Formats: sequence, structure tokens, C-alpha cells
Amino acid sequence: MKLQLIACSVAVLFGTAQVQAAGVIAPASTVTDAQFANVLSGPWRAPENSVRDQYRHPQQTLQFFGLRANQTLIEITPGNGWYSELLAPLLKDKGHYIAAVQSKATGDNARKAADRLAQKFAADPAHYGKTQIVEFDPQTPVFGKPASADAVLTFRNVHNWVMEDDAPAMFKGFYNVLKKGGTLGVVDHRAKDGASEESIKNSGYLPTAYVVKLATEAGFVLAGSSEINANPKDTKDYPQGVWTLPPTLTTGDQNREKYLAIGESDRMTLRFIKPAHPTKAVSKAKS
Repeated sequence: MKLQLIACSVAVLFGTAQVQAAGVIAPASTVTDAQFANVLSGPWRAPENSVRDQYRHPQQTLQFFGLRANQTLIEITPGNGWYSELLAPLLKDKGHYIAAVQSKATGDNARKAADRLAQKFAADPAHYGKTQIVEFDPQTPVFGKPASADAVLTFRNVHNWVMEDDAPAMFKGFYNVLKKGGTLGVVDHRAKDGASEESIKNSGYLPTAYVVKLATEAGFVLAGSSEINANPKDTKDYPQGVWTLPPTLTTGDQNREKYLAIGESDRMTLRFIKPAHPTKAVSKAKS
């Protein structure tokens, strides 16, 4: 993995995607607190997923990304469907939830992950019956028709693409599938400020500035950053990288209670927008 760390600082913007003034009627597409409460307590959720809410703050995260019930939304590599359990039911009536999974042709792990997710959806048509699964090649990713999605979200995946040298192609794929004004939401493990390339190599952590660089070079504009998923207890110096912490706990029983007390990793939460007009970076890429 070759990371080019950025010396310049990133402006950090806080706030939610929408602020509703008192007395203003919310748009019909707004996801209400009651709707969030319903899906968060839904009996269809796997118990091992629900216990992670305290670390992943799903309602606040999705509100920060500006989730609306009528969106066409693509989640990139959903894994075991942690966010699918929330997004698919919230979007099933007015919107469209699409799970983008790595092509089965890229390897056995990808095939198994895709099959597990498909089985999860097929087993519960009441909540997942309107979902769609699309496959992509991470080296030349296509997630759908150009300008067809309102939002693309990805949770704890960018570090994997960086390690595989697929990250620039992935971000360009996100840009292509989003409509103008569409949202790219990114959550990932955050490295220490000023971390060197060697110190984070294969650790699972990334400098925020590097992720911003990937997005802006693809044509996106940084619209906001939130500390929703911050964890000041995370020292980011573990023997097996971020996977030392829960839920993976790679070191097993060794210092298990210590790592459980820390909780899940410190994470950046970034919101990007595809601008109405291409940025200079995109124009150069096309020339």
C-alpha cells in the first residue's frame, strides 16, 4: 500500500444535514424519529448487530448523511448486512435500497459474502423484498447507470480498497453513479493526526486528509465532517491493528477486557457532495 500523506489540514464542519425551524412542516420524505425507533428495535435485526448501536450511532449517522425515505441509495459492500437491516426497511415504501457487493468472480471470499447477503434478503421478503443486489469489479467498478443514485454510503471499507490499490477507481465509480447534488457518505477508522505511512501500513486506520484527497480528486466537494463516531479511548497502536478491537478481537482472550472497555475504533464521518458542475480535478481526468 502506498499512501501519500497530506500535510495540509482539513477543515472540519459540524452539524446535521438538515435543521428544521420551529413551526416548519418537515418534507414527506423525512425519516422521523419514530421510524428510526421502529427499525432500531426491529426483531428482524441480528442480536449481534443491535449491540453495536452504542458504537456506530446509526440514527445520528444516517441523519448526518441526509437520509430521506424516497432516495435511491447504494450501500457499498454491506458485509453481513448491518446497515441493510435499517436502510432496506426505511426505503422499501418510497425509495430504493441497493446493496453493491464485490463480484463473485473476484474470489471465494467475495462469493461467500454475496451469497450470505442474498440469503439474508431472500429469507425475509417483508423487509428486504424490494432490495437489489449489484455486483462490481473493484478495479473497474460500475454501480449502476450514470447519475442514477441520490446517495452512496460506505462504512469501514475505504481502508480495504487502499490496501488493495483500488480506492481511486472506487471513488470515481461513486462519482459516476451519483446524480448532481448527490451525497457520498463515508465512515472509516481514523489514524492519528500526522501519522506516517509506515506507522499505519496495514493497520486499518487512515488519515482523514487522505480520504478527503481520494474524494476530491474524484470530483467531490467536502460538505461536512462529524464527530458522531469518534472514540477518544482508541489509542490506535495495537498489535493487530484496528482488528484488535471489537467486534473482531483478533488477539482472542489476550487483553480481551481491555479492548472491550475501549470499544470500537475512533472513526471519521465525512459527507461529500457531487457538485452541479465538474471540479477541476474531474475536468483534468477527462482531458
